[in-house]
Amino acid sequence: MLKPDRASLLFVCLFACLLPLPSAAAKAPAVLIENVYLFDGKSDRRSAQPVHVLVRDGQIATIATRPITPEEGVQVVDGEQRTLMPGLIDAHWHSVLVSPTTVEALTADIAYIHLLAGQVAEATLMRGFTSVRDMGGPSFGLRRAIEEGLISGPRIFPSGAMVSQTGGHGDFRLPYEVPRAGNSPLNYSDQVRVTAIADGSDEVLRKVREQLMMGATQIKLMAGGGVSSLYDPIDVTQYTPDELRAAVLAAENWGTYVAVHAYTSRAVQMALEAGVKSIEHGQLLDEETVRMIASKNAWWSLQPFLDNELANPQTGASRVKQLMVSTGTERAFDLAKKHKVKVAFGTDILASGDTGDKQNRLLVTLERWYNPGEVLQIATGNNGQLIGMAGERYGLAGPLGVLEEGAMADMLLVDGDPTADLSLIADPDKNFVLIMKNGVIYKNLLP
Repeated sequence: MLKPDRASLLFVCLFACLLPLPSAAAKAPAVLIENVYLFDGKSDRRSAQPVHVLVRDGQIATIATRPITPEEGVQVVDGEQRTLMPGLIDAHWHSVLVSPTTVEALTADIAYIHLLAGQVAEATLMRGFTSVRDMGGPSFGLRRAIEEGLISGPRIFPSGAMVSQTGGHGDFRLPYEVPRAGNSPLNYSDQVRVTAIADGSDEVLRKVREQLMMGATQIKLMAGGGVSSLYDPIDVTQYTPDELRAAVLAAENWGTYVAVHAYTSRAVQMALEAGVKSIEHGQLLDEETVRMIASKNAWWSLQPFLDNELANPQTGASRVKQLMVSTGTERAFDLAKKHKVKVAFGTDILASGDTGDKQNRLLVTLERWYNPGEVLQIATGNNGQLIGMAGERYGLAGPLGVLEEGAMADMLLVDGDPTADLSLIADPDKNFVLIMKNGVIYKNLLP
């Protein structure tokens, strides 16, 4: 019988370390939440009568109008006729880039940036956001730390590095780094996996496959100009149809999809024709393009980018572009409603200098276009459907964003009725009396 050599044993050990470990939350005790009105994330109203919800092994086991007799060892929580709703989901979040300024993100020791991200993660969960779709940045380690119970935070569905063309929205090189020599090292942003510059179909394939290798649940491409980026006017289209199709094919081979950053009609139409399934932003689209999103059954991940105190701070040329986007936001939501596009909610908070504290208030601003229950449905059930498009990369036993038997037990107990008064969401410290993720209670203000 052959004995494995030391190198083989070392490889096996290293490979085992890369495998995802079971979440500590999977061993949580069963919980029975009694006497609550239910907002299920599938309609815009809560239940007409109180119900009782039994949670076991991280999922919702039973929802009943009649009392449930708890077995021995089950933790019983009296909801006292408060509202039980799914955990909130942010479909456009940057777990590692929320807090540091742009200069800090590009110059600070990456260990410091990751420690900031851990602080942001805990604060995000305590605001009631139990899941986030990370739309770019080095969040794989943070995700693992949360899943292993090292720190508290939301479920992270990572995209990995944002794939960008040269001079695109993800090119943060300084002018002296251009032109790039064939033997040049990676720029800093690419080294720390914030971005991945790729030109040509072959290089796009390589960079997309690298993100999937590292554990991306979906892929993020920069398909058009941006507000905060240095070199690209907002009207420019980025990537060719062949490059976009290369990314889509690579993602589809892994059972998942591509989301693109784009604001303009030309960029979005090219992306949709290539098979992209999620449009991020799109505040400058014309009506023809919105119809195309609907006809392709794609998702429109819209953010309430208004010129108010909640906007990401911008100066100079970026401020001019920001005003263009804020002007288009009102019309974008109106067109999305008119053509019944599948809308997702995300905040895209960047360089905030805090832990993303305006996240809840940004959600509440959707009341400008929707009633409170519709807003909550978008931020729970809709966003859960979008995340579920990752197929086998989704990796959960049940759906997110809904309260039904078999769904993941990510839930908030709200002191009041948020389907009637959405302002309750803006003050989670006061109004979220219980926060549960994967069946584990992370916050409980009940006696």
